[in-house]
Amino acid sequence: MGGAFLAAALLARLGGRIGLPTIPLFILAGILLGPHTPGIVLLSDPHDLEMLSALGLVLLLFYLGLEFHLDDLKTGGRRMALAGGAYLLLNVGAGLGFGFALGWGVSEALVLAGVLGISSSAIVTKVLVDLGRIGNPETKPILGIIVVEDIFLALYLAALQPILSGADSLSTAVMDAGKAFGFLLLLALAARFGTKVIGRLINTPDDELLVISFLGAAAFLAGVSEWFGVADAIGAFMVGLMLGSTTSGERIRKLVHPLRDAFGAIFFFGFGLSIDPGDLPTVLWPVLAAVAVTLAMNVLAGLAAARIYDFGPGPAANISTTLLARGEFALILATMAAAAGLDERLSPFIAGYVLLLAVLGPLVAGRSHLLARVLPSNEPRPVRL
Repeated sequence: MGGAFLAAALLARLGGRIGLPTIPLFILAGILLGPHTPGIVLLSDPHDLEMLSALGLVLLLFYLGLEFHLDDLKTGGRRMALAGGAYLLLNVGAGLGFGFALGWGVSEALVLAGVLGISSSAIVTKVLVDLGRIGNPETKPILGIIVVEDIFLALYLAALQPILSGADSLSTAVMDAGKAFGFLLLLALAARFGTKVIGRLINTPDDELLVISFLGAAAFLAGVSEWFGVADAIGAFMVGLMLGSTTSGERIRKLVHPLRDAFGAIFFFGFGLSIDPGDLPTVLWPVLAAVAVTLAMNVLAGLAAARIYDFGPGPAANISTTLLARGEFALILATMAAAAGLDERLSPFIAGYVLLLAVLGPLVAGRSHLLARVLPSNEPRPVRL
């Protein structure tokens, strides 16, 4: 465990000097020190990290829930919904078509739709901070698209879980989906109307008790969610949604941050352990094709968002490139696909795709001005008399 943490930290420090995000570097550390790569092997069996990796995933989604507020839907309004809907329609639709084109199976195509369709909230936020664009006018639409993606994420995982669990018949699948959505609706109602009661239950001036309380609530409800057929990560997301709006929300965000970073690193490291580098060449061409599809769809989505918000080529290019990276959600789907026994090519494909875009995304975002030069302008042309 000590070696895993130190190796991930060392590689991330080295990569940070050249501006690379931490997520692909944690995965790379797992690949290099895993059982499938010659040299030092820290863990011969990736399952040894299974429980800690699961906790890392729970904390990642719990933190996303804390950052998301139901009131965000009201403030963004119609334009946020349009921009987010356009982004999802283009990217998820292209991902689904790409999945069917590969011919790996229907369940695999549904997984790939999510993998290609959802950007990485963690990397997007880091890019905005690192490039000093938090105050830019296009940042609000970018965050609005992330909010819409988070809502879609919860619904998509809830719908996908019964399919991946291999329901025996249509009626069984419908019952599983109904049970999952019913439980999800119950959590959503609790988040919407039970904030005051939940706030009183969780509130305490003692930081130690607060940490134990929210960590226990997130892990417990994640487990209950899994029993109801909802992905454990989404249960944790809903707990974060509930607690984020309480009077203790700001304290919880500060206290969970180091836990999220530490165990999140183990989640990415553990995913890297399961990847055999020898499998990556077998999916090289599909990965490159998927990256090309994502690049094209992001440019179209950026142009659509710019038209909705009346932005010019510069902000359009910033939107397109900032949302390019893929990360934690793709790896959640990879974990679910592996547990469901889907096509073995999915894990190396998703690993290669995430690694490439997680590195390429921030680099391209820093050079968005080059893309802006070739994008069409939304400004109306002057009328000649």
